[in-house]
Amino acid sequence: MSGGTALVNRPVITAWSAVSPFGIGRAAFTEGIRERRPAAAPLEEERWRAAGDRACLVPDFDLRTVLGKKGVRSMDRVTGLAVTTVARLLDDAPRNRWVATGEDAALVLGTTTGSVQSQMDFTRDSLTGEKPYLVDPARFPNAVMNCAAGQSAIWHQLKGPNTTIAGGHAAGLYALNYARRLLTFGRARTVLCGAVEEFSHARSWLESHAHQPDTEGPAQLPGEGCGLLLVEQRGPDARDGADAPDGAEQPVLAEILAVEMGIALDGGVRPALAACLRRALERAQVRPEEIWAVSTSEAPGPSGEQERAAAAEAAGGADPVHLTQAALIGDTGAAAAAFQIAGVLVHAETTPGAAGRVALVTSVDRDGAVGCALLRLAGPR
Repeated sequence: MSGGTALVNRPVITAWSAVSPFGIGRAAFTEGIRERRPAAAPLEEERWRAAGDRACLVPDFDLRTVLGKKGVRSMDRVTGLAVTTVARLLDDAPRNRWVATGEDAALVLGTTTGSVQSQMDFTRDSLTGEKPYLVDPARFPNAVMNCAAGQSAIWHQLKGPNTTIAGGHAAGLYALNYARRLLTFGRARTVLCGAVEEFSHARSWLESHAHQPDTEGPAQLPGEGCGLLLVEQRGPDARDGADAPDGAEQPVLAEILAVEMGIALDGGVRPALAACLRRALERAQVRPEEIWAVSTSEAPGPSGEQERAAAAEAAGGADPVHLTQAALIGDTGAAAAAFQIAGVLVHAETTPGAAGRVALVTSVDRDGAVGCALLRLAGPR
């Protein structure tokens, strides 16, 4: 199972934003990464009733405060995270809203299952409510996996393709590959592409039961958030320039050289990921020694060891910079790969000599999904 990129008309990343355990917006994420600031904090026991007593939550994230009172009464946390991140990216620069809204603006959002808390709450209410099994119908959309993407499009006038892709920790790379295909085949002019994960009572207990300490070692603290990229075809904007805002030139941050996905069977992460890496390097026409920076998903236990081994093998004899962030923001689930890409872009923005260099992002999920992306960085702006 794979997806490859063509060597012509490669898409580019022109903007990004994040709502993360560092705070709301691109600036907060950038500051947190540069300072290497751990985001873990104690949990309010009465509110969360979680499996642990600490987590990496988006600080002070209240829907009514962030989005206003209108339209948020029945909105769940994962939808609020996505809607807020789209808003932040669109508001970061006049050009972003100009190119990323309207009829040809797509949204591709990665997830694990949507909001597992909403799904469990709705199911519980249907079983325990007074006959005739009354539930709040306004909360039913939250139990559907594509609620966050749909609400984001409605809030922000994204009228092109709207897609939700479930892929666990690899969801961000699945979304990036899907976005690339939309652009390649002319289905969209621009794509807002990313992934989202919420922290909740339900997720904390599911993760606690799924964790295998004998093989995976100590559990990572859970994290949450949403990372989002603005992806376009390189070149002049296709829209009529009469209404173009000031500074409408395309601000390329990175070129997407290749995205490859695969499936690891029977725990064979290393051979599956290595095959993805070989295909990516071949399609991108990149030599192993050109890899300048590597960001792995930092999967726990043997899967993480195999992931690191495959990445080291792909880099050949080179000694790339290794970028890490799980120790700072925790296990952010489906949002992890999107945050990895954002971390790479932060590093490139502040590193002299980054222009033209190649970064490798890899991801491994416990259910067997593996993938990688190769990015050619634009460097400091």
